[in-house]
Amino acid sequence: MSLKSIICISVFLLQFIGFTQKKDTERYSLAQCIAVALENNLDLKSTTLNANTAKINHKQAKANILPSLNGNYNIGVNNGRSIDPFTNDFINQELTFSNARLNLDATIFNGFRLLNTVRQQRLNRQASDMEIEEAKQTLILNVTLAYLQVLNRKDVLALAKARLIATDKQLKQQEDLYSEEFGNPADYADIKGQKTIDETNILAAESDLNNAKLSLTRLMNIRKNIETDKTSILLDFEKYELSSEDVFNDAMKNLATFKAKELRAKAAEKGIKVARAQYIPEISFFGQLNTNYSSVAETFTEIGSDIVETGDFVTVNNEEISIFTEQTQFRGEKIEYLDQFDNNLNTVVGIAVDIPLFNGFRAKNNVALEKIKAEESLIELERTSLEVKNAISQVHFDMQAAFNRYESLQNQVSAFEESYRVNEIRFNNGVSNFIAYITSKNNLDNARTNLTNAKYEYLLRVKILEFYRGNTL
Repeated sequence: MSLKSIICISVFLLQFIGFTQKKDTERYSLAQCIAVALENNLDLKSTTLNANTAKINHKQAKANILPSLNGNYNIGVNNGRSIDPFTNDFINQELTFSNARLNLDATIFNGFRLLNTVRQQRLNRQASDMEIEEAKQTLILNVTLAYLQVLNRKDVLALAKARLIATDKQLKQQEDLYSEEFGNPADYADIKGQKTIDETNILAAESDLNNAKLSLTRLMNIRKNIETDKTSILLDFEKYELSSEDVFNDAMKNLATFKAKELRAKAAEKGIKVARAQYIPEISFFGQLNTNYSSVAETFTEIGSDIVETGDFVTVNNEEISIFTEQTQFRGEKIEYLDQFDNNLNTVVGIAVDIPLFNGFRAKNNVALEKIKAEESLIELERTSLEVKNAISQVHFDMQAAFNRYESLQNQVSAFEESYRVNEIRFNNGVSNFIAYITSKNNLDNARTNLTNAKYEYLLRVKILEFYRGNTL
């Protein structure tokens, strides 16, 4: 199969696929793409979950200041020798027992550890919120750049199709001359070869456009074909007036990544204070409310008395006489469950002091570790500042170069348009050969493509600089 046949079949298949997908295609403005991405992007959702974790940690740190109140209850059956929890006597029978306890613990002073922990977690929470904002800003920038890339690829594809139309027009003319056996037959063959080149360029441009759309839909986390709308984005080619230093100063004030790093550094400083609290004694208040139940517990009620032999005797006139005594009679009654809980109540209150005398240098090492974390956070802040400054300088330089290249290419396109116009007339009149014609045509086509690329390269750099300034659109 010839190369031309393969290209024709590929073009047909792409057109067929494009036709079948039109029903699923929806036009999106830049603002709509950004809105969908902010709602669906998985990386942003993950960052939001991390922020929710920081929010919960902050709430828990505040709750740790409150006293703790815990209850304990148990019930069981004991067989064999045991201690009656009601009388503390040894018994040897089946016993049902139950205990209830209420504990209260409150920290009075612990070197402001709890208070500093609350402050640290609040800073971490604020940093997480800033990281969400940073993720949103980055996502908006990436969507904007991807959107511009799609527009760029669409313009390049349009130029490639326009090039093919011009070639078809010229091919028709050469075909008529060839059929009349007029002119150079090699020119007709060269035009046919040029057409296959133009068709190949269209396939490459369509592939680039498809890849650009896939990059955009991945950021949006959707599975549908989309069309972009050039009218939804302002394509302004006024020269960018701000210097890289101006952009960096605005970035320091507005970029969320700096605010997040600064908050992390402050949180690390609070972590040092939290660790230092391990050197200080902790004073706490405690209280207990206890009660219990025993199935063998009874109350006894006097019901009368009887005269009973004691087993002893006395001798009177050589006669043994038994000794009797009066014995009070009692009736035992089981004590009800709730009555025992009420009768057996006891309370305990006190103050505890925990003095750290020696703990294997744990406190000292923890403080040292927190100091390292604080230094690392400051280094990270400084590194971020340096990276952003260098990135802004590079993007600003590339932006200026793209603008200068765009202006130069405008003049180049004008020159090649005139050259192509003259060579086309000369070629059609048989004054010039095909080489001069096709050279001027390719020069013009390449210049137009380069002009389009330079235009979007400039716009991309401007959007990046505005992102660093805190402006996402």
